[in-house]
Amino acid sequence: MPQLYRRVSLFVLLLLVSGCGMLGKSDDITENWPVQRLYEEAKKAREGGDYQTAIEYYEKLESRYPFGPYAEQAQLEIAYAYYKYEEPASAIAAADRFIKLHPRHQNVDYAYYIKGLTNFQQGRGIVERYLPIDGSQRDPSAAQQAFQDFAELTERFPESPYAADASRRMVYLRNQLAHYEIHVADYYLRRGALVAAANRAKYVLERYPQSTAVPDALAVMAKAYSRLELEALAEDALRVLKLNYPDYYETKQLEQLTQKGDEHEARR
Repeated sequence: MPQLYRRVSLFVLLLLVSGCGMLGKSDDITENWPVQRLYEEAKKAREGGDYQTAIEYYEKLESRYPFGPYAEQAQLEIAYAYYKYEEPASAIAAADRFIKLHPRHQNVDYAYYIKGLTNFQQGRGIVERYLPIDGSQRDPSAAQQAFQDFAELTERFPESPYAADASRRMVYLRNQLAHYEIHVADYYLRRGALVAAANRAKYVLERYPQSTAVPDALAVMAKAYSRLELEALAEDALRVLKLNYPDYYETKQLEQLTQKGDEHEARR
């Protein structure tokens, strides 16, 4: 019996030792990877579209090797990985962090570009990326931030390889933001808030003078001023509209509206 007891005790002890060894064993295949391999594997995952793995590897790299060129590059590339992985808050935070830590880095312009791209995509929304929906009716805050990000990039780094694309996106955003203001002005017009409608349209002329919303802004001003019986201002808006946009679809209706206003003024 004592011999059997000793054998059972020895068996249990062996199981415990074996279990401790198994618990202590790491399943992390990257555990012994040098910094170069960890970076290359992260880059390979990113380029292959496996952004989740890329993010995981970049984070491990920065945690294990926080200094040096590999860590700096990982801090930059993880912003793009988060952007593609559709984690906008993390993408922007990573880009901002890189800008703060490395303001004079030779690739810091890329961090500004990623910020702009991320906000640009947020401004469009998931549905609009795949369906032809008018984005000018969306909340403009993300579009405004994207415009500012791209503007900062083009001002600080005019020779950047990303400046040309940023400028093209700014044209799109300028038009989108201007048309958003027109939607608001039209809403005021329908509600009878004529002064607010005219002021919102005037803001478009002042803030976005090169946008495609300018003729709509002039039309809103002509309508609002006419209904306010400010005929001189209404005629001025219509005159500028006809001079610069002779084929505008609503010109005839606006002419009739201002003529009615003149007749009303004459009867007075």
